Amino acid sequence: MLKRLFFWLVLSLLTVGTVAAQSTYNVTSFGAKGDGKTDDAVAIQKAIDKCSKDGGGMVLFPRNHVFISGPVELKSNVEIHLESTATWKANPDESIYKLSAFGENRGEGMLWLYANDADNISITGKGTIHGNGIAFMGAELEDSYELKPLADQSFDPRPHVLTLTDVRNLTIRDVTIREGAYWTVHLIGCNEAVIDGINLLNNLKIRNGDGIDIDHSKNVRIANCHITSGDDCICLKNRREFEKYGSCHDITVTNCVMSSRSCAIKIGSENMDSIYNVVFDNCIITGSNRGLGIQNRDEGTVTDVVFSNIQLDCRLWSDVWWGKAEPIYVTSYPRANGNHKDANWRFPKGQIEGRCGEVSRIYFNNITALSENACFVGGDVPGKVKDIYFNNVRVNIIGNQKEFLMDKRPCKGEGFLRFKNDGAGEQSLPLYTENF
Repeated sequence: MLKRLFFWLVLSLLTVGTVAAQSTYNVTSFGAKGDGKTDDAVAIQKAIDKCSKDGGGMVLFPRNHVFISGPVELKSNVEIHLESTATWKANPDESIYKLSAFGENRGEGMLWLYANDADNISITGKGTIHGNGIAFMGAELEDSYELKPLADQSFDPRPHVLTLTDVRNLTIRDVTIREGAYWTVHLIGCNEAVIDGINLLNNLKIRNGDGIDIDHSKNVRIANCHITSGDDCICLKNRREFEKYGSCHDITVTNCVMSSRSCAIKIGSENMDSIYNVVFDNCIITGSNRGLGIQNRDEGTVTDVVFSNIQLDCRLWSDVWWGKAEPIYVTSYPRANGNHKDANWRFPKGQIEGRCGEVSRIYFNNITALSENACFVGGDVPGKVKDIYFNNVRVNIIGNQKEFLMDKRPCKGEGFLRFKNDGAGEQSLPLYTENF
């Protein structure tokens, strides 16, 4: 009897080992060199395609390798797993990036790692995804990099790091993502996504270097992340290019530490639909140009948003970055008029000007801020921004400013508002308003 049990135990262990081996697809087995020089895109794509075709499994990037690659498409039922000390890095050759990150709009970056209409994608491990961002930048300035001049203004070759469109059941966990040249993690029309425990460490001088953009997506949970980003760390929006995916809602962000040269947590400015049922809780923001921002500039609405238990530290940076160190910023202003060249992307089809939607039922609870500026709540007309609640919000103004400058960009007319410093810095909530 004991011999029979031992036999079945050994057979079971062998079977489990065989299944595990069959479901793991090491990219080096498909020809990837991992030498930091060779473009391994073809080999990596072969591993992903085979894994998905076989019904799913793990595509493994083994430790102690640097895999350079151009664009790669992720597929259904595939887990991309980067072992510690494994790096997947964007090829710095701008000429290989041909697929737009925004469909027919080719003026705002290209695809590097992407998926479209897929199920059950995971990106895991203690390794690194590296966007090679500085390779795509121009000269270094004091608090930013210049953008390289473009021969064709309708085409920007900078690659986005991860662009995931219409993905159901998405997980990004534990990995480190570095130096995106443009947006870093962009979720478009996704449903049921978890981003947990990642280090997203963009260079703070890279413009347009958003951390995580949640676009027309729902049921998204972001937790336990460290994010540094030249542009917004976490941004919710509804871009016009993807209007078929509907509203953005049911989003939670918890236990994150962030730093930004723009707005650490932002809703907008692109919002042609509705954003609602959103919670940001238990976060720390340091050294940012703006802390918590709702920047509605299109016809969409923003409602039922809660910010709670947040520690802020805001600083003034140059006008390259939107914001003037406002710790809390809630606004709805029409976007500045465009031209027929960009009418399809910024405004309803065939139009070159737009309107802005309502912002209401926004709650700020237990917020502590240290900042060089006050909070600002404003709209283009009375009632456009309403039902904004502050509970136990404390703002400590540093410096000795004689006036506060509020940044309304992008908007029609003057982009800045000036308010005389009336000693509000001694109050519990230094707050300036327009049409509210």
